[in-house]
Amino acid sequence: MAQPALLPAELDASLEALHEASFGWARSCCDGDPDDAADVLQSTYVKVLSGNAVFEGRSTFKTWLFGVIRFTTLEVRRKRARDAAIAALQEPGLASPPADAALIDAEEGTLLRNALTMLPARQQEVMHLVFYQSMSIAEAADVMEVSVGSARTHYARGKWRLRTLLTRPMGREGSAGLLRPNRTPETPDDDPRSMGDES
Repeated sequence: MAQPALLPAELDASLEALHEASFGWARSCCDGDPDDAADVLQSTYVKVLSGNAVFEGRSTFKTWLFGVIRFTTLEVRRKRARDAAIAALQEPGLASPPADAALIDAEEGTLLRNALTMLPARQQEVMHLVFYQSMSIAEAADVMEVSVGSARTHYARGKWRLRTLLTRPMGREGSAGLLRPNRTPETPDDDPRSMGDES
């Protein structure tokens, strides 16, 4: 059942009532760092109070707020990673990865993106949400508007197909692909014999 949207005064009161719990969740998202958690929570409050993040009543306010905190944490981490990369390029005294290592990273990223485009649409969606948006399978299921079981099946099938695509022999020497599986199938969902054809 949808929750009613909050008036400004109710919004302030709800944020204040949840502040302690919100800070604890922010610390969890920030690997326990209280300073990072404070920064994330401040950015979250700015979003909420400025209207850049709007509670529309589709869940409880706490669930929605915790989602905003989690997303803000990811934003902060991406920004820091970009800033660190830019700083490394601008500061000649800072160590940079060897050219061949950087090339391998770029090639692996390209291989993965290309392999994803070869999957069926549903498998592409769930793999993108889990890999690139850091969502759980349950969260991906909500976005895709399918059941968790269906999303889990698409994920298992997509993961297997990606392994097949990324580890097939390459070149005249027959060497394996850049990305190798780190384990063999352990569950029925990981075994292609139990999956059947994509519907």
